[in-house]
Amino acid sequence: MFKKILIANRGEIACRVIRACREMKIATVAVYSDADRDALHVRMADEAFYIGPPPSNESYLRWEKIIEIAKDNNVEAIHPGYGFLSENSDFVREVTKAGITFIGPPPEAMEGMGGKMSARKIAIVAGVPVVPGTTEPLTSFEDAREVAESFGYPVMLKASAGGGGKGMRLVHEESELKSALENSQSEALASFGDDAVYVEKAIVRPRHIEIQIFSDKHGNHVHLGERECSIQRRHQKVVEEAPSPINSEELRAEMGACAVKVAKAVDYVGAGTVEFLVSDLDRSFYFLEMNTRLQVEHPVTELVTGIDLVREQIRVAWGEPLSFTQEDVKLTGHAIECRIYAEDPDNNFLPSPGKITRLRLPHGPGVRDDGGVYEGAEVSIYYDPMISKFATFGKDRAEAIDRMRRALMEYEVGGIKTTIPFFREIMEDEEFVAGRLDTGFITGFNERKKKVEPDQMLSDIAAIVAALSHAGDQPKPAAAASDDRSRPSRWVMSGRIAAMGERF
Repeated sequence: MFKKILIANRGEIACRVIRACREMKIATVAVYSDADRDALHVRMADEAFYIGPPPSNESYLRWEKIIEIAKDNNVEAIHPGYGFLSENSDFVREVTKAGITFIGPPPEAMEGMGGKMSARKIAIVAGVPVVPGTTEPLTSFEDAREVAESFGYPVMLKASAGGGGKGMRLVHEESELKSALENSQSEALASFGDDAVYVEKAIVRPRHIEIQIFSDKHGNHVHLGERECSIQRRHQKVVEEAPSPINSEELRAEMGACAVKVAKAVDYVGAGTVEFLVSDLDRSFYFLEMNTRLQVEHPVTELVTGIDLVREQIRVAWGEPLSFTQEDVKLTGHAIECRIYAEDPDNNFLPSPGKITRLRLPHGPGVRDDGGVYEGAEVSIYYDPMISKFATFGKDRAEAIDRMRRALMEYEVGGIKTTIPFFREIMEDEEFVAGRLDTGFITGFNERKKKVEPDQMLSDIAAIVAALSHAGDQPKPAAAASDDRSRPSRWVMSGRIAAMGERF
């Protein structure tokens, strides 16, 4: 087994990999920028080396510096985490050329799945259903208009390179198409250096359901069930769960078989995720894309399968066969993950960088916090503002939700704004509890919230007025008054008033 691994990443995912390495008795090397000198992953690693100024293109994306550090310090393998260099095939080739093992798929698999159009072509050849769309970049507005008319509106414009919702536009009618195409191409060029855009038929009220796959160097390919990832803002996932509230054993097996076909088609190795859009109307599903890396939401799969995906990544990279077969994979219970971001939900989820002045983490049965910060740590303006992958596990979905509600009430972060209050509200939402989800969930949630808040404020006002109206009543004897719990206390009243103030 490897004796020393370098983690070419930062934050919570670097900490996650370091923890797995510790359990496997593997020494770890961290890298850091000026902004991360006191970061948790730097404190946790056995060794840590400086790689440059805060901007990622001057630090975490400098693969020549990362490889130099690895060679100078007898590193045998590099784990890329996710983001940064995790899906950069050129980096993989340079790592291999340096005689170091890359913990991830081969560069050819990355390239095949890296472009959405090339991935669609591979899926079609493999016999996997895809959303009706083009397999070549749009060349002009006239080209886009002709294709859109052939599919019928609404359609979705997508950047061929990259992800995270960049270069993606939903077009409801022809009058929107020209500006949407220009904006999509411009954003794609700025984000990925490639303005190639293609068009797909938009699936109405789709669910975003993905299948975790795992492959080794011996030709073994398995799937580990699905994750429901429909709750998104700006096309980025914020709540994930496993299994999906709608998946039957039959649908899971069918989607899993398709995901394995995709993995086999590119001779995949390691952990990967095949993403699908699933119609909420008839449960038909369509290949969307493949992520050739570990996913942020991997903890929910680990919780319901009992398989440590990071440990398995390291074993497979060493050359060992998978430690499980398809028959060994059993989904038990239910898990939910909330991505805790340093963002202000009341201000369009804008980043909220700054110093964490207080940090109180939840504990108890079925609670897992994959965090990358500590009390006193600084959340930087330079990187993704996610501070934790927070998950709960229960014997069923209802228990997992109950535990998430309880744990989020215990979770305290001071000094910055976070998405914790937003998730508390999501866990109480009737549509969420009922499992009625689609990729437009947050839009609907915000609309429901606007309708409910005025009624709730009126109810609170009525309760406070009723309580105050009793203030002049003849007081009872002290002994009797101490046992009278029917009257709202000053604490309850002040709490209601404070809550009203927050809503205003």
